[in-house]
This record gives sequence, C-alpha cells and structure tokens, in this order.
Amino acid sequence: MNILFRIVEACLLVLAACLTGWNLFHILQLESYQLPGYRRSLLRNPLDLIARPLVVSAVGLFAACSGLAGILRLLLTLLAAASLFVLARRKKQKKPFVVTDRVKRLLVIHIGISLILEFLLLAVWIPAGYVLPGLEPFVLCLAALAAQPVEKHIADGFVEDAKRRLDRMPSLIRIGITGSYGKTSTKFLLKEILSSRYRVLATPGSFNTTMGVTRVIREQLMPTHQVFIAEMGARHVGDIRELCDLVHPQIGIITSVGPQHLDTFRTVERIRTTKYELIEALPEGGTAIFANDGAICSQMYEDCPLVDKYLSDSLFRAENIHCGPWGTRFTLIRSDSGESIDCETKLLGEYAISNLLLCVTVAGVLGLTMEEIARGIHLCKPVEHRLQLLPAGEGISVIDDAFNSNPSGARAALHVLRDFPGRRILVTPGMVELGEQEAELNRQFGREIVGCADIVFLIGPKHCEPIAAGLREAGFPEENLLIMRSLEECTRKLNGMMRSGDVILYENDLPDNYNEG
Repeated sequence: MNILFRIVEACLLVLAACLTGWNLFHILQLESYQLPGYRRSLLRNPLDLIARPLVVSAVGLFAACSGLAGILRLLLTLLAAASLFVLARRKKQKKPFVVTDRVKRLLVIHIGISLILEFLLLAVWIPAGYVLPGLEPFVLCLAALAAQPVEKHIADGFVEDAKRRLDRMPSLIRIGITGSYGKTSTKFLLKEILSSRYRVLATPGSFNTTMGVTRVIREQLMPTHQVFIAEMGARHVGDIRELCDLVHPQIGIITSVGPQHLDTFRTVERIRTTKYELIEALPEGGTAIFANDGAICSQMYEDCPLVDKYLSDSLFRAENIHCGPWGTRFTLIRSDSGESIDCETKLLGEYAISNLLLCVTVAGVLGLTMEEIARGIHLCKPVEHRLQLLPAGEGISVIDDAFNSNPSGARAALHVLRDFPGRRILVTPGMVELGEQEAELNRQFGREIVGCADIVFLIGPKHCEPIAAGLREAGFPEENLLIMRSLEECTRKLNGMMRSGDVILYENDLPDNYNEG
C-alpha cells in the first residue's frame, strides 16, 4: 500500500510540475526552442517564470513538513499548481501556444525525466519530492536538451525530402532574399510583380528558417510553379548557408545589413558575414542584387565577384516621388534604355520605394516589360503590420508597423508619420534583440521621435527608459509623454482622448516572452 501511494504521489507531483510550467512550454515555443533565448526570457521576467513555480514548491514543502496527511498535502500542491495554470491560460496571448507534434514529444520526454527525478527525491526524503514544481524551469531546459537529437533526426528527414522535391524541378527559378530588415516586405512585393508573368510561390509570413522553408516546399510547391522565392532569416553565423544548401538559389537579394539580433550575433561584422553567405552560395552564372545604402550593402556589391550584380538603383531608378496618405506615386526609369513609365502604389514612404527597386531589378533581369512591372507595382499593397494604413473611422487613421522594429525601419516609419496632417500619436515598446547597443539605439530612437510625433505612448516602463531619456534630451514636452505598463492600458487611455484628424503609428509590438510582468 505504501509503495502504491508513493507511485501515485510521484505521478501527481509530476502533474503539478507540468501545470506549474505550462506557460514555460509557451515561452520555449516563442523562442523557437532555442535554449539561449529561453534562458534570456527567464532572466527577463523572473517573477512570473521562476518565482511562481517556487511558490508552488513552498506550499507543498510546508504542507509536507507540517505533518499533514499525504492526500491533503497533495491536494494543496495540486491546487496551487492548478491556480497558476488557470492564471496562465486566462492571460491574453498575442501569439497563442500551439500543441504541435514537437510539443507532444517534448512533453513525453519531460514527463519521463520528471518521474525519474521525483522517485529519486521521494526516496531521499518525502518532503523533498515537493520541490519538483519549483525546479520546473530547469527541468524543462533539461528535457529540451534531451529532445534535441530526436528533433534533429526528424528535421533532417524532412529537409532531405524537400531537397528531392526541388531536384525534380530543374527549370524552377529560385530566388533567395535576406537582410537585417525589409526581407519579408521585399519578398511579397517581388511575388506581386513577378506574378504579372510567372506562377510564383513565396514562403508565407515570416517562414524564413530551414524548417519553415522545408515545410513550404513539402506542402505548397507544385510542378506548375515557375518561380520560388525563399526568405532567409538568421540568428547565427551559418544559418543562411544552411538555407542555401536546401534551396540552391540562382538570384540573391540583400535588403540591408544593420544592428539586428545582436544578442546572438554580437557584432554587425558577423551579421555581414552571415548575410553574404547567400552571395557565396550563388552559382557562377547567378545574379546578386544589393540595396544601395552607401554603406555595408554597397561595399558587399563592390566585393562581389559575380559578373551579373546590381545595386538597387543601377538598372532602374525612381524619380518625381510623391508620398501621402493615399500611397506613393513616382516615375520608373530604366537606366540602360531610358524607358520610363508612371507608377502608383498603396505603399507608404520613400523607404518602400527602395525595396520596390530591388524587386523591379529582379523583374528586369527576368525579362518583364515596363508595362508588366508597372501593373505589378500597382497591385502591391503594404504587408500586414508593416507600415499598413488602416482607417479607424471617425476621421482617425492608424499606421500599423507593429510586426517588429529596427533602427532603420523605425526611422522610416517616423518619417511617414511626420508627413501626415493632424495630431500625430506614436505607440511603441521600443526595439529589442540589439545586444549591448540596445539601450543607446533606443535612446537615439527617442531623440528622433521629436518633430515626428506630438504625443508618445511608451509601453513597458523598464524597457522604455532609454527612449524616455532620449525624448527628454531632445526637449519633448513632458505632458505629452505617457508611459504605460501594457498595450491594453494604452488602448483604454487612447480611446478616451482620440479625435477626428488624429493619426496613430503603432511601432513594434513585443511578443509575450518580453512581458515585464
């Protein structure tokens, strides 16, 4: 009977640990199952992610040491764990937790490790068994480590299958796009323009990892497709090379190189090296296209040994650019022939035109006529959450640039806001993943806001301290600076103060793993 109760006790304590750490599974998923990012999330919000599991352990340990009957101490521990589980489930999530096959495999491994630990703890000292829920952040880390060989084996099988599918389409035109920012927008714009002539498949959303691109190839690529556009993201040196080994692009586009993901890359030079992996992977007769930024991308163009290489404005250029709430109008001119055509797009700001020129260059290389290119440009529209103009009714306009933020993109968004009439309102939590430069770049962002916005809402008091400091340094009126703990609090405040003619820019929206608690 005693042995049977110990087995039941161990199983119920493992259940309590799983309930306690259910939100930790979500955090790990948000970090793409990368343990360095998971550990940073734990340190960023220790009160919610580390302290609360310890409270469950404290309740169980107190009950066990107080001499309560076994069933009572178990019920108290389970009640505490269930309370945390309910709180986590009720909390509004920007990106909901999805119980994928990978999560199910991780859960099985996690339960196995937890049961082993629990039996060992109970064998040493009965109350010690009630410590397990408090160890949940670290047990999950151990389970994720143990799962890595299994996940790699499964992933390798999927990748090999995707390669075989591509090998069966030798005439497929393959295009790779990478950059610190602008790659997703450029991808969708290029798809729209090339669709004037070709059947095009582009990786959806931000599917820009090896497994994301693999999934698109296996599930969506059809023999009728003529062009495949793969967005290529990276957090570590070698990530682009791995993607190129899968796709084997013939055309490579680099949209930008700048301070992004510095928490993993550490230096901009390492980012440059990683982005250039796309160019190194192109065949001898391949085509390389670079943004003409007058800086790193322009230097990469100079260093590129390929014969067919272009800067974004060398084959085509845009003149007579006029921007407004209705979009952008300009004249597109082909430099080698002098041909020109008037174009109009719903895209906002001159920054969008620089991305368009990258796409137009690819279209020119692939033989599209000026009329086909102009027709594609007219159909281009802002990508969701990237400088997307949304009418909000009652004369209020919303500029949604909430997908992510970086120094260059944030500056471009501010210039778009600056050119709007009416009262200009900015809502932002600032920029992240900028490593040691993060505070200074956010401080600079604060200084750049002055003159572009009349009212500023900062979301997250701790993270936004540098932005607030930059605003104050540049003389922004203190009464027009509002610091909120959450986007929900900001929305309530905004609803009570908006009036006809206002324009609101939402610049960035941090995922749940950046919550300050």
